[in-house]
Amino acid sequence: MTLTDKKNTAISNIKKYNRVLVAFSGGIDSTLALKLAIEALGKENVYAVIANSVLFTNEEFDKAVALATTMDVEVITTQIDYLANAEIKHNTPASWYWMKKLFYQRMNELVGEYHADVVLDGMIMDDNNDFRPGLRARDEEGAISILQTADMYKVDVRELAAAEGLSNWNKVASCSLSSRFAYNTELTVDAIERVKKAEAYLRELGFATIRVRVQDLTARIEVPSEQIADLLAHAEQINRTLLELGYQYVTLDLMGFKSGRMNDSLTSETKAALVK
Repeated sequence: MTLTDKKNTAISNIKKYNRVLVAFSGGIDSTLALKLAIEALGKENVYAVIANSVLFTNEEFDKAVALATTMDVEVITTQIDYLANAEIKHNTPASWYWMKKLFYQRMNELVGEYHADVVLDGMIMDDNNDFRPGLRARDEEGAISILQTADMYKVDVRELAAAEGLSNWNKVASCSLSSRFAYNTELTVDAIERVKKAEAYLRELGFATIRVRVQDLTARIEVPSEQIADLLAHAEQINRTLLELGYQYVTLDLMGFKSGRMNDSLTSETKAALVK
């Protein structure tokens, strides 16, 4: 299918519904899903739902609210206490399933409150080729990944978003801060806030794609391989600042940034069991 075909397919699939909630994160995938929903149903029949929690930064939440507001749809905000769930608090391999389970369950509660037909999200075809236990939760809760129904990959999303004039077409992807911690590590608010401060500081230095992975009180920094030399130029300053935040050691991952790095510790059997 051409990109135009994919867009038309997504819009046609959205038109099967009268009113929808779009799970909106402010990322490019959910932004495109929201844009297509507005085009298909009109802004009066589309709600952007934005969830906040300790596992995401207030900055990302505020940016998502601001972006959805500029798209002239009604914005619904909600708070989810993920750490109240034992699997999530202890960061087990199943925590990704439970985060999405709680998320979609909250979305479905809002479907009833706002008399909508369905929850749409921004999952894309690339997500099917990664470790995504949340896909099972999505299916169980009946949410629709509208971009997947049109066979859209990340390259399609970025190209179409740019063509549609979406300001965040090349936005760097973000994810739950639980991904910064080794599996089976208890998550605490203090540890999570320390990561937020460390990553915010590194972004201020100009590193847009950044991860501070934590094992005990060691901070392991990941940036794209081509930016390692730039980061090392700030080594003394970075080391001093992160030690002041409470880390005992500050290291650099010589392999560079890799999305989902902590999943490398999981066996293929464990991954397979969690996505079924």
